[in-house]
Amino acid sequence: MNKHYQPPTTLTGRTLHFTFRVLAAFLRNRGILLAGGLGYNILLSIVPLFALTCVLLTHVVDEHQLLSVMAIQARHLAPAHADLLLDAVRTVLETRDVIGLVGTLVLLVFSSFAFRMLEDAMAIIFHQPDDPARRSIWVSALLPYLFMLVLATGLLTLTLLVSLAGAANELVITITGRSLPFAGASTALLNLMSFIGMFVLFSAVYKVLPVVKISLWRALVGGFVAALMWEVVRLLLVVYFAHVSFVNAVYGSLATIIIVLLSLETGAIILLLGGQVIAELERNARAGLPWYIDPRRQPVTHVD
Repeated sequence: MNKHYQPPTTLTGRTLHFTFRVLAAFLRNRGILLAGGLGYNILLSIVPLFALTCVLLTHVVDEHQLLSVMAIQARHLAPAHADLLLDAVRTVLETRDVIGLVGTLVLLVFSSFAFRMLEDAMAIIFHQPDDPARRSIWVSALLPYLFMLVLATGLLTLTLLVSLAGAANELVITITGRSLPFAGASTALLNLMSFIGMFVLFSAVYKVLPVVKISLWRALVGGFVAALMWEVVRLLLVVYFAHVSFVNAVYGSLATIIIVLLSLETGAIILLLGGQVIAELERNARAGLPWYIDPRRQPVTHVD
């Protein structure tokens, strides 16, 4: 502990100090390495997760509408090559009759890899040496499938809303000869709903996956900021890979998979950085200190 530590007094100084503190903690926790592993596991899980969800939901909703909604979600996850993910999902759908029970179980297991890796990464980010809390092995085993169920429910809800909106628009056209006012903005509305879904997912990750107790307010704020940052970075990645990137020249036929992996790893960095911010704020709250003061540099005033 530093006895001569003097916290900054201006808002700019406090913000910069807190930012450097978060980045230092993120690097101490091997955040870049964790993000690389998480991005790789998301790549392993995304196609089985989408395919398994499609196979199940096509018994309830129209396959074409479901794939249209899923295309929007794929663009939010892999902005430069969403079509590649959808083609892989369509391939699985075309062979669903031969997958069988064993194939379904394999898809289910592979779909859970990303959530298991994310739980392990959050355990490192939110680790408290003075309070090594543990989670039941059964809870850890079921959490990935709970998140998958929530994602499938959200996708089903979006598809049903799109179906109802399309049916309502056709009915209005038949009766009045004019379409509904929002009919032309359906893609924009779907993008907005996808952003809201990303915000809810990130907030749920910050609230549920850490073993330690996280306040709902911090989880919601962290989820919103992380979703907003990913939306900005996603748009920048689309421009970069379309006009600036030399990945195609360097990696040749491997460029597509490299671009998808880099996109997913970037998203993982944003998600884990948001978790690190919340972890630092929670550490200050437990110590009874303002957010801009580093608890690690506070002088020791007593010894137990």
